[in-house]
Amino acid sequence: MPACSEELTKARCDEIVAVCAELYKSMSFKDITLKEIGRRTSFTRTSIYNYFQTKEEIFLELFKREYEAWTADLNALGRSHEGMTAREFAAALAETLERRGFLLKLMSMNLYDMEANSRTENLAAFKRAYGGSLEAMTRCLEKFFPDMSAQDIRGFIYCFYPFLFGVYPYTAVTPKQREAMALAGVRWPRLSVRTLVEDFTARLLG
Repeated sequence: MPACSEELTKARCDEIVAVCAELYKSMSFKDITLKEIGRRTSFTRTSIYNYFQTKEEIFLELFKREYEAWTADLNALGRSHEGMTAREFAAALAETLERRGFLLKLMSMNLYDMEANSRTENLAAFKRAYGGSLEAMTRCLEKFFPDMSAQDIRGFIYCFYPFLFGVYPYTAVTPKQREAMALAGVRWPRLSVRTLVEDFTARLLG
């Protein structure tokens, strides 16, 4: 890490992550390079290595921030209602994820490679953000569904979180994928994030 102020370090990290996020809107993970990210920053490309050693570390930081933003949404959801029915909670939870397109897209990537090519301290920061979302989800379930046991809550989480990894592929079908499915004679449902998450959550809550 270069010898500079904490504010400058944060500003440069923020700029790098913002550029990566912008590129990810129109480019695939494999096509985004440190060289391309550096070309769009206000400082030299080689300076990126002072903050992130690999492309995967940049994406992991983006992933971490998305989890933190979703956790903030979950905490706000918990504070803003005194009580909710299963269907009301399912709809509100679906709404929080409808706003987190980047989070769902990142979930559909190969997380193993992203984690393997990141330093342990970066990975630990990501895991803390992930853990924060688990805690926020647990608090929501405890508040709105007091009859759920600790085992019931764990069961919900162990079903819901793996389910999230498949939401993006089912709701963001590309033209090439549509063409291939048409050629293969495979029908695919046109589902939105809100519909998919709300229905699944309602079923989990019974």
